[in-house]
Amino acid sequence: MPNNATGAPFEWPAKYNEVPKAVFEMDELWPQELENIFYGEEWHPIVHRSEIPNPGDFKASELGDMPIFAVHGEDGAIRIFQNTCTHRGTSMVTESSGNKKELECPYHRWLFNLEGDLVGCPNSREFTPDFDMKNFSLPKLRTEEFNGLFFATMSDKTPALKDYFGAEFTERLSRVLGGDGRLKLAGYQKVIYDCNWKAYCDNDGYHAPLLHKAFAMLNWQGGKGSQNVTLNGHLSFESELTMPDQVDALKDGSILDFKGTSTSTGSLVLMSFPLTVFTKHLDMLNIRYAYPKGPKGIEVHYAYFSHEDDDDEMVKHRIRQGSNLLGPCGLISMEDASIFSRIDKGNKTPGNAIFQKGVKNEFELPLNVAQNDESGNLPRWEHYRKVMGIKRATS
Repeated sequence: MPNNATGAPFEWPAKYNEVPKAVFEMDELWPQELENIFYGEEWHPIVHRSEIPNPGDFKASELGDMPIFAVHGEDGAIRIFQNTCTHRGTSMVTESSGNKKELECPYHRWLFNLEGDLVGCPNSREFTPDFDMKNFSLPKLRTEEFNGLFFATMSDKTPALKDYFGAEFTERLSRVLGGDGRLKLAGYQKVIYDCNWKAYCDNDGYHAPLLHKAFAMLNWQGGKGSQNVTLNGHLSFESELTMPDQVDALKDGSILDFKGTSTSTGSLVLMSFPLTVFTKHLDMLNIRYAYPKGPKGIEVHYAYFSHEDDDDEMVKHRIRQGSNLLGPCGLISMEDASIFSRIDKGNKTPGNAIFQKGVKNEFELPLNVAQNDESGNLPRWEHYRKVMGIKRATS
């Protein structure tokens, strides 16, 4: 019988380093994940201003199962709306991005301005007696902006963005966003991974030198580093990188050049709860927007950026480095797709996934973790468990 708010027929293990494999495989968890996480008290990054830099520019997106879109208004403000006409629910935007002078529903030609106000509808004299266009503006999401990146939440109870992330995560996020957010969009790579969304974001600091063969092939040495975790499920990694004097595995080793900026000593990787990854690896600036496709499958859009102050040579360098090193089929990250799928298959077996590296006490939540520990994932899992209302076993 179900014993918790989700209806999940299991208790969470008593040990903090154990995660039930069933949590990856139970389709019935998805509706509650939508309600408690994607539509709950969490901030979700939707768009950077550089992706829609001009009035009328828009970008379609998703929040859980909900279609949404961001649009750059004539007044310069960026707003995020539910992608639905306030008349009969028809989606307003079908393209992934573009530019519009106004927003028109194709079904009955209701017309909205870029600020979401209803400005015209045919035959309105024949509508209900109390009809007022002011009551039919497009439904807008609560948003906050940080260094040009706009986040959305469905809840009025979600803390302010900087409180939600905390000082250390916020400082590192600023550096991923170029230090000041003055970015230019370089382009996207898009991929669908064959796994539950939680398998995709259960990546850790332990696996990198062991799974990714390119590190050894390129004679790439890691230096000092740190991992920071928060109680509400965010984590970040920073590490120095020692570049090899000679790379025999590549005909052109310039892809590994670190031209260097003040915003990183080599590698800076952040993951915000529930599933967005931000990366500044060498000179690459990258946001990985991730969209679960229900309980199975996740679509990830790798967005690459340059800085407004970059010259043409630096822009080309960032694009080559970003897509070829840590893109969905990059030299370093190409093994990830296979591992995500194999995790998903392996978790169909009974039992628990058991974390080991960095775990000092199985019955305490680790908050002080080293650079390459896998225990940094456990606060994320504990936050997930609490938000989902799944009971932890007492022994």
